[in-house]
Amino acid sequence: MPENPTITDSHCHLDFPDFEGELDQIVARAEAAGVRRMVTIATRLENVPAVRAIAEAHAPIFFAAATHPMNAGKEPMANVAQIEAIAAHPKCVGVGETGLDYHYTADTKPVQTESLLVHIEAARATGLPLIIHSRDADDDMARILAREHRAGAFTCVMHCFSSGRALAEAALELGFYLSMSGIAAFPRSSELREIFAAAPVDRILVETDAPYLAPPPHRGKRNEPAFAALTARVGAEVFGMDYPDFAAQLEANFDRLFTKARLA
Repeated sequence: MPENPTITDSHCHLDFPDFEGELDQIVARAEAAGVRRMVTIATRLENVPAVRAIAEAHAPIFFAAATHPMNAGKEPMANVAQIEAIAAHPKCVGVGETGLDYHYTADTKPVQTESLLVHIEAARATGLPLIIHSRDADDDMARILAREHRAGAFTCVMHCFSSGRALAEAALELGFYLSMSGIAAFPRSSELREIFAAAPVDRILVETDAPYLAPPPHRGKRNEPAFAALTARVGAEVFGMDYPDFAAQLEANFDRLFTKARLA
């Protein structure tokens, strides 16, 4: 059993203005909390230089990039070659976040789908894991992922999973991973915790989605990577495991999926 368990925040947004001028302190607090790696996510391809620079300046930080579904109708359509060029960077470890968001941007469903398909093809081409955002789109998401996986395999994590049981089961059947955010720690999220508890523990990641979705006791405040440890402790309870054992499992899961995210 590890004496000093460490974990990884698999999804955060450290280029957001919320963290401006504080990254050294953010990283220090994360490491003090046992969060040894972070993946910061670009939600627009035009933001790639910013997240890349953050990753280059901080050894524990890696990055991923894509056009977020809520931005798909606002900027030029990405192409596979463009994403492949970004992915060639040694600290680019994933393709995302991409997906479908019918909660805020249902009016752009066709362009969201087109963008998602481009990113799936980029994940195949690069061998990097796809990072999926899905909100109020369970049926379409399950259908597209199953169809595309049949057409050509790729790896994938369902980021900040808070959808229904059917989408969880569909994703797990394809060999994908579910990522637990602070939502799973909210008192009223008992049904979501049950969905996670039914999943294989070797398919689970944790994340903050910082600056959003801080877990208790910080709910309503700015989230940050250090708080991933709070969500991970809830996850240990969900799976009935000692925290050090659960943390070790999370790290094994992350390493299996994000194969480029290796610390020197």
